[in-house]
Amino acid sequence: MTASREPAADAPGAAADPLAPAPVARGRMPDFFIVGHPKSGTTALYEMLRSHPEVFMPALKEPRWFAPDLRGALEAAHTHGPRPQLPATLEEYLELFAPAGAGQRVGEASPSYLRSAEAAGLIAAARPDARIIAILREPASFLRSLQLELIRNQVETERDLARALAGEDRASGSALPRYTDRVRYVEQLRRFAAVFPAEQMLVLIYDDFRADNLAVVRRVLSFIGVDESLPLRSVEANASVEVRAIGADRLLGRVQAAQGPVARALKRAGGAVGLRRATLAARKQLLYGDPEPLAAGLNDELRRRFEPEVRALSEYLGRDLIALWGYDQLG
Repeated sequence: MTASREPAADAPGAAADPLAPAPVARGRMPDFFIVGHPKSGTTALYEMLRSHPEVFMPALKEPRWFAPDLRGALEAAHTHGPRPQLPATLEEYLELFAPAGAGQRVGEASPSYLRSAEAAGLIAAARPDARIIAILREPASFLRSLQLELIRNQVETERDLARALAGEDRASGSALPRYTDRVRYVEQLRRFAAVFPAEQMLVLIYDDFRADNLAVVRRVLSFIGVDESLPLRSVEANASVEVRAIGADRLLGRVQAAQGPVARALKRAGGAVGLRRATLAARKQLLYGDPEPLAAGLNDELRRRFEPEVRALSEYLGRDLIALWGYDQLG
């Protein structure tokens, strides 16, 4: 196993002072990065990898350290549940990996890295021999799942996907992320390909992971250089859910986050953990349900819109995604 290199000391996005002494940060930089996309099996992959004895991944799934261009918007958009304590300094970031054993491969999973304009270059500067893993999903189903997640996370308010896509420019300057910018798959992959050789990049397709996640995870284990023959526990990708009542869900979300005097009183009476579990259970049981499928007309419209991207991605990866994703059936 290759010994980890001394990490770069400069924080992402920070301008260096030529008169200041060079900062020194000691710790272990990750050997591999799951860079995205969200709603494409990244959480299940993270959970399965961290259960392997030769792999260490921190409890904080998404440190987002190498995406300084997106961190502010992502943190502002977090309005439900306890806010994650993201690392504010390089030392805090490296501390996440301090418990790793000397013989373990170390990794992290921040799906925002694939969308970030800066992450590829910053990761390459800090760890040029890192392994990069991306998971891509058919665009129409990806955007539908993303919209449902943003509604559940209280970022999006528009329940109709067509109107949400038509009005995404309304979010200029706000915390609401754009949708279609996320589907520039080839552009995103090329940012990483510009700074990492092909043998250090692994691009997975969500359909393969859904069909046989154990086989895909064993492929990842081989890619990062650990024993792929050890027993693994299968973890299904998080299913999308639809919020039946947005207002009620937001109210319970504020209670879950202990926001407001009533919620804080309940927290003091029952404890933070008990409060979060109770409100999360109530939200799942009363307010969440299976999402309605996309209307056939909208699904076809989105597929026609993204067909050029899928064709470009097929050519880039050398795989027929047009047939896999049913784009050859469009009228």
